[in-house]
Amino acid sequence: MTDSDFNAALIDQVIAMGADIVRRKLTLASAGNISFRDPENPTRFFVTAAASWLDALTEEDLSHIDMHGTVLSGSAQPSSEWRVHAEAYLTRTDVDAVVHAHPQYSVLLDALGHRVRLITLDHVSYVKSVGMTPFAPNASTSLASGVASQLHDHDCVIMSHHGCVVVGDTLTMAYRRILNLEEAAENTYRALALGDATTAFPADQVLSVHS
Repeated sequence: MTDSDFNAALIDQVIAMGADIVRRKLTLASAGNISFRDPENPTRFFVTAAASWLDALTEEDLSHIDMHGTVLSGSAQPSSEWRVHAEAYLTRTDVDAVVHAHPQYSVLLDALGHRVRLITLDHVSYVKSVGMTPFAPNASTSLASGVASQLHDHDCVIMSHHGCVVVGDTLTMAYRRILNLEEAAENTYRALALGDATTAFPADQVLSVHS
């Protein structure tokens, strides 16, 4: 497979993922964005374009940019949240994919002052831990830097009253994480509705999951 073929395969994966994100109601309308690091140059990445709807993406809706937001090819302007993606790649050299969406259980729990509890083996395996940032205006440098500071210790970050950012070494891993984050948030919400404020994965078994 040539580099061009590899990029095309990743773009196809972004298109399919975008449709699934909307189908699962992890975001609405033109909210949210997806990116992957350029396999040929780690200082560049492809990100979904400004105002693009994730369930209607085409190859033309991917913007190829550098870490300063400069468009390198094509006419698509990058998502206004490109700084969040750039800071994620600059902060984590092990990360090759970033997904930003607006999962409502995750955002609601944070707004209500509750932490997302990891309850199942999959939650602990994929989410591991959840970082949080205070509210900052969308597309701002303060939002990007706040997320980056949390990514030092977490793969999943909830942005207060906004959404979440998840990272992975592949698009598939990043997507596994956002699915498990939102499932953990929904399970936490249901537990709270039943009056349970403590149930979580056994703390003394967490290390064994990652050993």
